[in-house]
Amino acid sequence: MTPAQRRVAQVRAAQAAATAEAGQQLVGSAYELMLAKLATDKRRLHEVQSIERKIDIKREILPEYDEWVVSVLDSGRGGQDDVLTTVMIWNIDAGQYSQALDIAEYVLKHGLTLPDQYQRDVPTALVDEVSDAALAAQRQDQPMDLSLLLRLEAMTAGLDMPDQARARLHKAIGMGAKAAGDLPAAQRHLERALQLHSGAGCKRDLADVERLIKKQEAQA
Repeated sequence: MTPAQRRVAQVRAAQAAATAEAGQQLVGSAYELMLAKLATDKRRLHEVQSIERKIDIKREILPEYDEWVVSVLDSGRGGQDDVLTTVMIWNIDAGQYSQALDIAEYVLKHGLTLPDQYQRDVPTALVDEVSDAALAAQRQDQPMDLSLLLRLEAMTAGLDMPDQARARLHKAIGMGAKAAGDLPAAQRHLERALQLHSGAGCKRDLADVERLIKKQEAQA
C-alpha cells in the first residue's frame, strides 16, 4: 500500500476496533473486510499439506495484517476480534514470538477467545505453542530467547490452565536457564515442572543440574 492507503487502513481499523467493548463482538465493514481476507488466507493454507510451506505462507501474509494489529492494540476497547487472535497464533507458528506476545498482552487483558477451531483457551494455547517451540529449538541447539519465556510466564501467572501445560513452560525455562549457565534458576524451574507433572520428562536434566551445582559448591 502507499502511505496514504496505509493511513486510511489504519484509521478504518481504529474505528472498527473502537466499536465494541470487552465481551462484545466487533462489527462494521472494516472488520468484515478483514474477516473476508482471513477466510481467503485460511483457504490458501488449507490447500497446502507441507507444514514448512504453511509457515512460509504465514510469514508472507502476516505483514498484510500489520495496520489492523497496530490499530487494534492502540485503539481497541477489548471487543472480540477473531482476526487478531488468529494472527497471534500465526505469529507463533511463524516463529515471531515477540509479536505474538505483544498481541497476547491485549488479548489476555480483555479476555478475548480463540476461534472454535483451536479448541483451547488463550492461556493454554499460548503456553502450549510457545513452550513446544522452545523445547524443539533447544533440541536443535538453537535456544529461544529466554526473556520471551519469562515474559510469557509473567503474563500467564495465576491464569487457569492444565498442569501439564504449565509444566512444559517451566521445563522450557529451566532448560533455557541451564543453557545460559543460571543453574539455580534451572533447578527451580525443573523442580516446579516435575511438581506439576511427574511425566514432564526432565528428571535427568534436573539431576544433571544438581550435579553441576554440587560441583560448583565443592570448587568454591
